[in-house]
Amino acid sequence: MDSSRPNQGRKSGLNLPVGMNLDTFALPSLSSSSSFQSHTNISSPSSLRSISNLGSPSKSAICSDRFIPCRSSSRLHTFGLIDSPVKEGGNENYARLLKAELFGPDFGSPSFAGSGSPVSSPSKNMLRFKTENSTPSSPFSPTVVGHNVGGVSPGGSTPTKQQRKISKTPFKILDAPALQDDYYLNLVDWSSQNVLAVALGTCVYLWNATSSKVTKLCDLGPDDGVCSVQWTKEGSFLSIGTSLGQVQIWDATQCKRVRTMSGHQTRTSVLAWSSRILSSGSRDRNILQHDLRVSSDYISKLVGHKSEVCGLKWSHDDRELASGGNDNQLLVWNQHSQQPILKLTEHTAAVKAIAWSPHQNGLLASGGGTADRCIRIWNTANGNQLNSVDTSSQVCNLAWSKNVNEIVSTHGYSQNQIMVWKYPTMGKVATLTGHSLRVLYLATSPDGQTIVTGAGDETLRFWNVFPSLRNQAHARDTKVWSIGRTHIR
Repeated sequence: MDSSRPNQGRKSGLNLPVGMNLDTFALPSLSSSSSFQSHTNISSPSSLRSISNLGSPSKSAICSDRFIPCRSSSRLHTFGLIDSPVKEGGNENYARLLKAELFGPDFGSPSFAGSGSPVSSPSKNMLRFKTENSTPSSPFSPTVVGHNVGGVSPGGSTPTKQQRKISKTPFKILDAPALQDDYYLNLVDWSSQNVLAVALGTCVYLWNATSSKVTKLCDLGPDDGVCSVQWTKEGSFLSIGTSLGQVQIWDATQCKRVRTMSGHQTRTSVLAWSSRILSSGSRDRNILQHDLRVSSDYISKLVGHKSEVCGLKWSHDDRELASGGNDNQLLVWNQHSQQPILKLTEHTAAVKAIAWSPHQNGLLASGGGTADRCIRIWNTANGNQLNSVDTSSQVCNLAWSKNVNEIVSTHGYSQNQIMVWKYPTMGKVATLTGHSLRVLYLATSPDGQTIVTGAGDETLRFWNVFPSLRNQAHARDTKVWSIGRTHIR
């Protein structure tokens, strides 16, 4: 037997120490491929038995030189590694954009494959990740070729601001009995000192928004009536236009009339203050310019409208005055000329709603009545119309927010709604409803966050519409702004 063991070592190609044989290892020789093929018969039963003896004694499975995991739990289909037919018109555009993002624009362009054929990657399953469940996309998902996807900025580091939510219900309602349902009048204004002036019948009431205190400023008596109210920019004095064509100036702190100016032949339906000049428009088709520093009733007369003047607004730099009338005209005047520098005649109904942009000089918005229903944006430097939006309803008022570049409009026939628009796209931000009749009156709070609307349904409704200058749309103190319905007189 001792003589046979060296022979076994030579046959196997191994130099075994004395006292050891090949059965001790029970492994085939791996010294070279030739020796493996020539000296190891892996198909022989004895070799299989010797290899299987290395495994667990409780298992009879044949071992291999690789570990192959169970693929049933690997979810390879999630990553698109299993061939599956691609739906026509599915994610081809997304895949092309993603390839261009990762490998460069040339790789993702359709011309890369030549003759306008779609690009195909080395593997048709490349970068095709599929989701098993239709879960909402994360707000922090990555961008694709510079587009904003999932609320992430193109830089991919800072999430974009979510769209502002505007309450669809007013946070306060005031009863306003005898508030007139007349499209051509202007009976509500909010001062820079946070006092709201409201004309009810022949009387004017002041509502302090800080203390909710109501003060009766004046009563014009049975022979006259209030047609318009307008605060000075400082908020200390209130101008009142009357049915008899007068313009009265009242000291709001002392509830005392300090000046009465005549000049109009009939009712004064609209008023507008610049820093020093008070402009008044009337049913007599004229616009009068008043200067309180001089003794005369008015310093100039602007003639251009062919019907009642119902809209009047000074630009924020006091250089231009816009007027609208029942003759469907929108006229623009400057400080020095008594003739309009622009005559804009695109509206097909009365123009009462006028608003200047506080963000850009020479940018003017106007709205037409029932037969027109459009909001139009103008460049007064050249008279060009920049945009026009059909609101499907009579436009009664316009106000341009000073906090954000948005416009609020109020409407009459037939929907009686309040709408917020994003400029310059003129996309709708919100639509508010609640009034049962035309929303004829609109004013903005001094902080620019709140609007008040008045209608022929004899209510004043307060809405939180715009954010603050720091983009913090917080509500006011509930002790001051109590939610509920109260009377203004």
